Amino acid sequence: MLAIDVQQLTKTFQVQKNREGLSGAIKDLFSREYRQVEAVKQISFQIPQGEICGYIGENGAGKSTTIKMLSGILMPTSGKIEVNGYVPFRDREKFVQEIGVVFGQRSQLWWDIGVIESFQLLKKVYRVPENEFRQRLDELVERLQLGDLLNRPVRKLSLGQRMRCELVASLLHNPSILFLDEPTIGLDIVVKTEIREFLKDLNRDHGTTILLTTHDLQDIEALCSRVIMLDDGQIIYDGGLDDLKNRWSKGREVQFQFARHTPLHQLDQLTAGLSVSWTLENEVTARMWVPNDVNVSDALARVVGGTEIRDIKIFETNTEDIVREIYSSGSSEDKPVPAAEPEAEQGRAAQPEQKLAAAEQGAQRHNAVQSEKQTDPKPEQEQEKERSLR
Repeated sequence: MLAIDVQQLTKTFQVQKNREGLSGAIKDLFSREYRQVEAVKQISFQIPQGEICGYIGENGAGKSTTIKMLSGILMPTSGKIEVNGYVPFRDREKFVQEIGVVFGQRSQLWWDIGVIESFQLLKKVYRVPENEFRQRLDELVERLQLGDLLNRPVRKLSLGQRMRCELVASLLHNPSILFLDEPTIGLDIVVKTEIREFLKDLNRDHGTTILLTTHDLQDIEALCSRVIMLDDGQIIYDGGLDDLKNRWSKGREVQFQFARHTPLHQLDQLTAGLSVSWTLENEVTARMWVPNDVNVSDALARVVGGTEIRDIKIFETNTEDIVREIYSSGSSEDKPVPAAEPEAEQGRAAQPEQKLAAAEQGAQRHNAVQSEKQTDPKPEQEQEKERSLR
């Protein structure tokens, strides 16, 4: 059963054009001009119950606008939304009982009163029976370790403490769907880890559907089996993280530390016939670049079987690097590319943009260059220094 069903969703804002100078400001008082800005452009996707889905994009891509439409705060310009069978902006009173919402930069707690008083007020708002409220509150307070914070005014909480309280506030009425907009923004690594573990447990124990927007891709990797990428109001990727890596990662690097000096020509002989390339870092350390079309196990077996190894490290391309390349590649491309085939079994809409095509082409070019390049230790050492600095 679907928790969220979005079809051809569009949101257009009317933005005033401001004239320049004093005379322009005076004219604006009597005669205003407006322009139309499409924040979200005919997006379609479906999320089944119990899924944790990441919703990512650059600033201004339309993530928060989508969340506001899904939660009923904004009315769409056109298109269809159903969340747990409700139309969010139409069935508002019944619908809000089904969802919880956390905006990382906005609070739903009252600033100058104790945390427990905010929870009591929210109990009234959501009409939660007293016994259910107490049971739910005790469970959440114990899980998030909030016992010492309940009587403290919200304004005296640290950011991490407040965010944990925001999560409790959004879950007091036991919603089946949770919308999270930048829930870990500004938090330290310890609090981020605690929140991630809590969300995993919430999804596992209660089957809560979670739609997560964030700029921290470690949140996505830790929580989400699926990611939707948004760019300029349009979906450019909808699928699994593993598929994203398989389609756009360039390959892997393997670092070997040998027991004794191993010359470059010997390494080339060991991997003859494989389109790998070698870079010497020093007399006993070398890196092997393995493109995606080469089996890493085969390359490793040849090297390990032909020389004495002290240590091996395999470096994977991480999700953040891939997403950064997708958004940075092809930004000036004007030619449309063919749409990818949709994943019919899940009803997911595929609306790839030029940037994905350019990223994929860039990955292919990179693989070709890596397999043909001449080994020159110095530039590779400089690149390694840059990697370590990053």
